[in-house]
Amino acid sequence: MSKDNRKSVVVVGGGAAGAAITRVLSTKINPGTTSLTLVTARTFSIHLPAAIRMTTTAEGKLEDDILIPYDNLLVNNNGTIKIGRVTSIDQGKEAHSGGTVVLSTRERIQYDILVLAPGSEWEGPLSFPDDRAAVLEHIKSWRRKFEDASGVILVGGGSVGCEYAGEIKDTFPHKDVTIVHSEPLLLNTAYPDKYRKRVEKDVTSRGVNIVFNDFVDDFKSTPASTRSGHELDGDLIVATFGSRPGTGFVKSLSSDVLNSRGQIKIKSTFQLESHSNIYAIGDVTNLTEQKQAAKAPKHAQIAAANILSQLSGEAPKQTYSGQPELIVITNGKYQGIAFIGLLWGIILGNWFSSYMKGKELLVSMARKAYGLSK
Repeated sequence: MSKDNRKSVVVVGGGAAGAAITRVLSTKINPGTTSLTLVTARTFSIHLPAAIRMTTTAEGKLEDDILIPYDNLLVNNNGTIKIGRVTSIDQGKEAHSGGTVVLSTRERIQYDILVLAPGSEWEGPLSFPDDRAAVLEHIKSWRRKFEDASGVILVGGGSVGCEYAGEIKDTFPHKDVTIVHSEPLLLNTAYPDKYRKRVEKDVTSRGVNIVFNDFVDDFKSTPASTRSGHELDGDLIVATFGSRPGTGFVKSLSSDVLNSRGQIKIKSTFQLESHSNIYAIGDVTNLTEQKQAAKAPKHAQIAAANILSQLSGEAPKQTYSGQPELIVITNGKYQGIAFIGLLWGIILGNWFSSYMKGKELLVSMARKAYGLSK
């Protein structure tokens, strides 16, 4: 079969989910009959679980390890990596036929099967630009901001806010840190109250202040105050609330592909409800589960199997039924509280959290997932 007649699989997004399915497919797809292309906005992936420490301190020069290149992602170089940002999708006239993805440069890439894994968009220090030099300057800028601040106000008491509090206290033990959270307990209701209270106890043991059931609307004016009028100590206000799915370009498919939260509506096979030749995995799906990189490998495994079935003319059969919730909230290098959603709900403390994540931040595991030995 000539290259012009090959089927084409295109993956959009090179984060944890997109990289995982690209790597799996590169081991399975026959390059003589099917082409594989990963389209990603950066020449590297950012290992976000380590980015909180990286943007707080220069210690360890984490940017050398967690800006992960794609050099070894494709097994046996089976596939192509295209650097570009997708701005729209032109699906064929038939809802289940192929189409093209359109880049910001107006270049078009044809697909027979499309995988959407664009990941999440963040505010504040985790909102990274695309260019490597700009990313490095962004990192340095936030380190200076944290160092120069007399006090830090973290708006959002989910995992990001809690982990920033711990990293700031590790690096600047005497700096005032306040978390403002919209709920009566840290994190969210996906986790039991007993775990959320343990996290609160762990965070406040470092001298971190918490304001519950309140909001900050003005991120620029200091002295800062909450919506209810509570005055806050600190001259640096940092957005640490949850992310939003990076699905703005997906609207171009049709008006019914996204839910009200901007998540892509999928079947248990990871196919879109309205387009059987388009799949979505990772943070952007409407699955009722916490959005975590740790869930990406299972998403990728099932979606890849179904894509291979579809390429061979068979109906996708593998389905996803979820995964147990597991989270490790680090509190700097040596403290933290973990939750494993098995049995009655297992809660583990500092030793486990530090050993599993706090010291090394899963960097070696992340690099291995991209085909790197270290």
